[in-house]
Amino acid sequence: MKTLLVTGGAGFIGANFVLQMVANGLRVINLDKLTYAGNLDTLESLNGNDKHVFVQGDIGDRALVARLLGEHRPDAVVNFAAESHVDRSIDGPGAFIHTNVVGTLGLLEATRDFWRGLEGSSKDAFRFLHVSTDEVYGSLGEEGKFTETTPYAPNSPYSASKAASDHLVRAFHHTYGLPTLTTNCSNNYGPFQFPEKLIPLVIQKALAGEPLPVYGDGLNIRDWLYVGDHCSAIHRVLEGGRVGETYNVGGNAERTNITVVKTICALLDARRPLADGRKRESLITYVKDRPGHDRRYAIDSSKLQRELGWQPSHTFESGIEETVDWYLANQPWTQRVLDGSYRMERLGA
Repeated sequence: MKTLLVTGGAGFIGANFVLQMVANGLRVINLDKLTYAGNLDTLESLNGNDKHVFVQGDIGDRALVARLLGEHRPDAVVNFAAESHVDRSIDGPGAFIHTNVVGTLGLLEATRDFWRGLEGSSKDAFRFLHVSTDEVYGSLGEEGKFTETTPYAPNSPYSASKAASDHLVRAFHHTYGLPTLTTNCSNNYGPFQFPEKLIPLVIQKALAGEPLPVYGDGLNIRDWLYVGDHCSAIHRVLEGGRVGETYNVGGNAERTNITVVKTICALLDARRPLADGRKRESLITYVKDRPGHDRRYAIDSSKLQRELGWQPSHTFESGIEETVDWYLANQPWTQRVLDGSYRMERLGA
């Protein structure tokens, strides 16, 4: 593949993917609406690079998507575009339905029509890859992991909207023959993450010596996946995944939320001690739990590993160290994000 149309490519995971693909020599047409979580600063290193074409727009704008497909003739569409924060979906579910369901439908229809017009090897090789989440599966007990055949049981407006989009992608493959692929990933972390998510939020508040809010008892468990590993998995699925299939992507790194927060505290204490000598663990404050807070997620990535030979290259320990160091070295990026409408306040209470 030489050219990709990437949607949501100015967001956290999408931008990391764009940077990785351009570094790998691919040409990327990057369509992003630039909502609160879209940030062109993340893509600053690509300024003037003819391998990257940025277009501001909505995936639900079928005329725009059709024009981009016709003009650039991509070998694949990779769909990252989504409203993605559970807490925001509690406060305003309508935006999640509009983007994640209606927008994905528009993107699928435009892509289907483009694909139908292709011929020969170009048609055979074309792919539509939809990036989704493990949250569509609901909540796990103390044992077991999500597999590709786990029944869907979404518990938040966000996960319900992503589940709907997953079903649309499946339907477009089975109804129209569109060559689709779907990936469902665990919790991502790493450089360029919007600071409403747990890890960058804790880093920023801990640096400032502010209280560190932990929902409920802090024992909710997530499987943590370094964003660079996620991007390499998506690329591998794009190259070799079986059409119509779903592939789960996990980091093999289950941790409780309180363990994640304490790990960040220890790393920052070693690198940037507080002036008054306090340990940052003393800043941890337990707050009322989030409505519908799933207890545990864990991903079984064995299908991806077995069929396509992918493995995460980061442990949680190496990934979280790299992430903390990145935020310490890139405070101007974070401060520019926080100059907007988000001020690290709690959402979705």
